[in-house]
Amino acid sequence: MTARSLGDALASIAGREHVLQDGATRTRFAVDGLEPRWVARPASLDEVGRLLALAHDAGLAVVPRGGGTDLELGRPPARADLVLDLARLDRIVDHNPDDLTITVEAGVTVGALAARLAAHRQFLPLDPPGAAARTLGGIAATNASGPLRARYGAMRDFLLGVRFVQADGVSTWGGAKVVKSVSGYDVPKLMVGALGTLGVLGELTLRLHPAPEFEAGWLAGFGDAAAAQAFVTRLLDSPVQPSRVEWLNAAALAVCGVAGMGAAVAVSIGTAESAVRAQGETLRAFARAAGGPVTPLADGFWAGYGKAMAPDDGVRLAVGTLASKLAETAGEIAQAIGDECAGARPTITACAALGSLRAWCPETDPRRVGAVVERLRQFVAPVGGSVVIRKAPAAVRAAVDPWGPIEAGPLALMRRLKDEFDPKRVLNPGRFVGGL
Repeated sequence: MTARSLGDALASIAGREHVLQDGATRTRFAVDGLEPRWVARPASLDEVGRLLALAHDAGLAVVPRGGGTDLELGRPPARADLVLDLARLDRIVDHNPDDLTITVEAGVTVGALAARLAAHRQFLPLDPPGAAARTLGGIAATNASGPLRARYGAMRDFLLGVRFVQADGVSTWGGAKVVKSVSGYDVPKLMVGALGTLGVLGELTLRLHPAPEFEAGWLAGFGDAAAAQAFVTRLLDSPVQPSRVEWLNAAALAVCGVAGMGAAVAVSIGTAESAVRAQGETLRAFARAAGGPVTPLADGFWAGYGKAMAPDDGVRLAVGTLASKLAETAGEIAQAIGDECAGARPTITACAALGSLRAWCPETDPRRVGAVVERLRQFVAPVGGSVVIRKAPAAVRAAVDPWGPIEAGPLALMRRLKDEFDPKRVLNPGRFVGGL
């Protein structure tokens, strides 16, 4: 088929006003500099299936797109002929408040979902940076998370079922619409973090939580990272049940408008008011024992914290280690970036309960970034840690493997899954681990 006839065929499915190929639109929807030939905006799962079937038969490479927040995650795509903009899939399909479950289309944003759930005093505890504007399908595809992960987990812990469209256009359901179901192969979890390389997410059934009766937060400040580590260790080994436990170095604190501390830990607790206040007193005692003062968190602290977690420019790294090695790992991150980047002082935050650090590097030279990443991968390797480039210019991610080394066995399994779900390499070709 010619490009013109393909364009006409796409338009016959989604409507001519929803298949765009003008220069401005193609530039706006470019992925790592690759401009698609078409941008299609389907309004239903049926349209997604028909568009994918056409792309599959015509040999087009398809890039699914949610809110466009994490397009710099993974390798640059090998090809990008058609971008599927899923913003019009924005309906609440079913909400069962008594069962604490909801089914939504993939283009529903976290903000829109929160507004729907507020009247029922329920919520979905997902708070990656910029959460309100992010789509639930995009969060699932990129496995994005935020501070609430410390208590509630990430998308894989909420996702009960998915309806997705395979590369050949076949619509498939996996999982269940209830919290308890017959055990079997967990297809929903397979989709989390796969960057849309196994299928295009259309609907998600999610497990909700009751909104806490009362919530309060505190900032425990310390002169150095060792004291902050001692506080975190004691807190995690106690009956206190925090919703968030976030580590911040001095540079990250400065972004949040806090000065005079070498390191700090921001903690929030949400439950019955009496329990929050009692646990808050325990937290204060732990901080005093570690040598640090505790102050209530300012209103809006968590809303602005995303700027410290995810700066707009530079390179963002996700470094996984043990919770007991936060201080040691944060020190190595700062040293590695300082050595390679002319003394730069990186912002470092962490979900302290999980040993999951986020680091910002201002340098974008592929050689220097590669040296930092390799040094850190060697540092965390003895404890089974990892370093992933969550965001960087295409030149960096082309020169430096953003995912890091993976054992032969798991990689072979991923290849078999890709061969099963997308043998013609239609969906996001080249972006995932091992160039899948």
